[in-house]
Amino acid sequence: MEKVNWTVTGMSCTNCALSIDKFLNEKGMTDVKVNFIGGDVSFQLPEGIDKTTIQKGIHDLGYQVKGEASIGKQPKRLFQTHLQRFSFCAIFTAPLMLHMIPGLHIHWLMNPYVQMALTIPVFMLGMDFFGRSGLKSLLKGVPNMNVLIALGALSAFVYSLYGTLTNQAAQFMFYETTATIITLVFLGYWMEDKSVEQTQVALKKLVKSQKTMANMIAYDADQTEHIFPVENTTLKTGDLLLIRTGEAVPMDCKILSGEVAVDESIITGESIPVEKKVKDILIGGSTIVNGSVKAYVTAVGQDSVLGNILQLVKNAQTEKPPVQLLADKISAVFVPVVLGIALVSFLLNYYVGGIDFTDSLLRSIAVLVIACPCAMGLATPAAIAVGLGRAARNGILFKNTKTLELFKNIKQVVFDKTGTLTTGQFTIEAMHLTDAGKALGEDRCKQIAFSLEKYSTHPLAKAIAREWKTNTDLRLNKITEEKGKGIMAEDKEGNTYMATSFHGVSHLTTDQSYNIYLVKNQELLASIKLQDQIRPEASLVIQTLKQQGIKTILLSGDMKAKCEFVANHLNIDEVFAEQNPSQKLEKITALTAVMPTAMVGDGINDAPALAKATVGISLSDATHIAVQSAEVVLMNHGLKNFTLALGLGKHTYLTIQQNLFWALIYNIVAIPVAALGFLSPTIGALVMGLSDVVLAINSVRLNYKKVF
Repeated sequence: MEKVNWTVTGMSCTNCALSIDKFLNEKGMTDVKVNFIGGDVSFQLPEGIDKTTIQKGIHDLGYQVKGEASIGKQPKRLFQTHLQRFSFCAIFTAPLMLHMIPGLHIHWLMNPYVQMALTIPVFMLGMDFFGRSGLKSLLKGVPNMNVLIALGALSAFVYSLYGTLTNQAAQFMFYETTATIITLVFLGYWMEDKSVEQTQVALKKLVKSQKTMANMIAYDADQTEHIFPVENTTLKTGDLLLIRTGEAVPMDCKILSGEVAVDESIITGESIPVEKKVKDILIGGSTIVNGSVKAYVTAVGQDSVLGNILQLVKNAQTEKPPVQLLADKISAVFVPVVLGIALVSFLLNYYVGGIDFTDSLLRSIAVLVIACPCAMGLATPAAIAVGLGRAARNGILFKNTKTLELFKNIKQVVFDKTGTLTTGQFTIEAMHLTDAGKALGEDRCKQIAFSLEKYSTHPLAKAIAREWKTNTDLRLNKITEEKGKGIMAEDKEGNTYMATSFHGVSHLTTDQSYNIYLVKNQELLASIKLQDQIRPEASLVIQTLKQQGIKTILLSGDMKAKCEFVANHLNIDEVFAEQNPSQKLEKITALTAVMPTAMVGDGINDAPALAKATVGISLSDATHIAVQSAEVVLMNHGLKNFTLALGLGKHTYLTIQQNLFWALIYNIVAIPVAALGFLSPTIGALVMGLSDVVLAINSVRLNYKKVF
């Protein structure tokens, strides 16, 4: 199946998203995800189905796929935004409302034909928008709230028109109700749009940073260097660039020459510049603070770090946490239920309550107008958009929204040691040669160690490969790395070599004080001791967790003495040392069975345990498999933002709960109040618009709220 990612314009509420979701599922699409706030639509396209057909179907629903070949493109309308629609309507509605000013009475404005003339432009624009949208939603079987607005305005207008044509204007004239409903709903929609835009600010900043200019280097036949500006969107892997002080890095690059200080805060949230030199990677979207380099492009588009981040955030936004599923079910039946309540309200008021026809009708119109299914649909996406946006701005990536909900229950956190609580930047402290090693010589043993460890991504292996790098390494083949044991290989003469932990040589030595043991043909050559530094932020992270009543655990494959030293230094509650990958997995399984458990790790040994934990958290400089196994990735090369990630997860879910509570209570209270005649349709239209704004504002608070 082909993975399709589209941006669809025209969605304004959760029912719009439900309409597209229903259509795609009916057409056989799988893994359908629709986010009406960002307009992101993704699905798996089965073989044999033409994308053009699907695009045309979305167009027929009243929406447009952005950036794709134009299929029945929507005609350009006179008014493009809700603000433009509101401004136009307000011109005609304002005179109709003048009679509400105490002491002001303009006789000719009370003429029914004058009021009708002022109302008709507003009514036509309203029906063009609300009526068209509502009718399409009805035909597709997922009625949206525009059905309620259109029906309320239509009822008031037809009732007033009947009174005008039958010379009963005194009892039947409610043109201002028609006009104010439409005008105030457009105002509410505009306020809602502006509020929702604020939930997308962080993501939009990331998107904007993707679009920049680049200084491309090219050479002519005489090898004369030419530099010319190009848009970064035209770059390809391998293109040569010049990047100078103050310029943005156009795409992911590798430095060929020069040294620079780079601000990577757009990716990591860390404002302190990072020093970069030859062969280092520059992340697209970061900014050169000082210096200039020549570099070649290593990744573009979605393959770049920033592109991948944006895609992860967009995918997470389209995910629906379990709490949203109930809201979607309510939204799907909300409009028919409200229509039924409005009808019952009219019948009870008129036939049982003894209320006259006009007031009974106005009460039922008020019910239609004040009801707000959008609030139910907006509650979750708005909070998620802000939560994920703040997380991304601080270098925290949530791969799915389910994680946000899971974080609220975390009672204990398990940490790996090497590369997680410690920096993973090892230095070689000592090497002890056995008699067999001495026979080969120290340089030869170092050469063997480098030739093996350069193939491994383990932090210990990286340190050895970095410090003992040589241009005359062994030609090895049959290279394999086994989790928890080490790396093995053969040379062309058939000799076998192994760099392993103590578990791999326990039959050859009893000395456990070294990190790496070098073996040739099952004979121990050397023992290598490396030392690591505890991350400076680790102590504060552990202290903060303990203050919140969260238990901390150290789970490592390293020796017990080293693990206990780190645990005692950081005041960690419990230690499990000398654990191989399968034992780590068993331990995490047992811990998770007792209470919800988060695990933070970075190595190949941690991948199974990260996947098994309630929430798996990986560092950005971790191995690829660890990053893939985790639900959360910390991009700032450390634990600094771990507590922020935990807090954002909890408070985003709390905000969702608050939003859903408000949306539910609002509708439970507002609809009966309108049905009993305590709210006019005009006030109802205004209150309906404000209800969504309240949710958006509450969600935007997440950008500034102290979460831990």
